[in-house]
Amino acid sequence: MDLEKAMIASASGLRAQSVRMRVISENIANQNSIASEPGADPYRRKIVTFQTEMDRVNGVEIVKASGVDFDQKEFGKQYDPGNPAADGAGYIKTSNVNGLIEMMDMRQAERTYQSNLNAMEASRRMATMTLDLLR
Repeated sequence: MDLEKAMIASASGLRAQSVRMRVISENIANQNSIASEPGADPYRRKIVTFQTEMDRVNGVEIVKASGVDFDQKEFGKQYDPGNPAADGAGYIKTSNVNGLIEMMDMRQAERTYQSNLNAMEASRRMATMTLDLLR
C-alpha cells in the first residue's frame, strides 16, 4: 500500500469518527430529556453505523458513517405525578440515554480518531523522509 492510499484510508476514519463523536455529544446533551406530554416519547438515543466501501478512483477501501439509527431500548420511567407529561399512574418517560455508556463510546471514538491521526502523521513523515533521501 502506498503512502497516499494510507492517508486516504486514515482520513476516511477521521471523518467517520467525527460523525460518531457528534452523535454521541448530541446523546449526552439530551440524556435528561423527558416526554413533553402524556403518551409522547422523549429523546431517543442515536447510534452511528459504519460501512466499508471501495474507493475505485484511488483503489483503496475506506470507512464511512453509513447512517444514524435509533436505539430501540425501552425508555426509562420516573415517578412525577405533578408533571404535566405524567400518565394516569403518575409516571413520565425519560430518555434511554445512559451517560456512562456514552462516555465510554466517546473515549473509544477519541482513541480511534487519534489512531487514524497518528497513522496519517506517520505516512506524512515517511513521505517527507523519502523526499529528503531523493535530494
